[in-house]
Amino acid sequence: MSVLENVSDTARWVAMYRAQESERPDAHFRDPFARKLAGERGEAILREIPRARQMAWAMIVRTQVLDENILDVVRGSGVDLVINLAAGLDARPWRLDLPPTLRWVDVDLPGITEHKAKVLEGETPRCRYEAIALDLRDGERRRALFSQLCGESTRVLAIAEGLLIYLD
Repeated sequence: MSVLENVSDTARWVAMYRAQESERPDAHFRDPFARKLAGERGEAILREIPRARQMAWAMIVRTQVLDENILDVVRGSGVDLVINLAAGLDARPWRLDLPPTLRWVDVDLPGITEHKAKVLEGETPRCRYEAIALDLRDGERRRALFSQLCGESTRVLAIAEGLLIYLD
């Protein structure tokens, strides 16, 4: 049996990388929700994948660079909507210094959006947050969602961190 049972397990794995980085005294970023989001399953994945700890640096750098790019674009370009595609267990709406007027929409599979909502219940995002459960491999539904969201906004930032390898 594979250590990774489904694509959502990769979100738990990456959340563990964010948790470990956040716990370092000289961390590049802080994600106080990462360990809870990853849960025991995320910890098990990290233990069971050979050399998984040595691969952490790539996810840490990716997270830090994307954090900086998102903040730069949101602050400097009049973005009123961020669409985070295959959002996984990303907690940027809760941990980044985002404008409270910004609308942030996470899109991911139902199981991962439900898990995230349960873990973050009672926490307050720093912007207007919503989650949409959708399998982004469904091209027709994906295009309909993009049309709807973009029709409701003037300037959109779309994030596809880790998604594209799963699309045809």
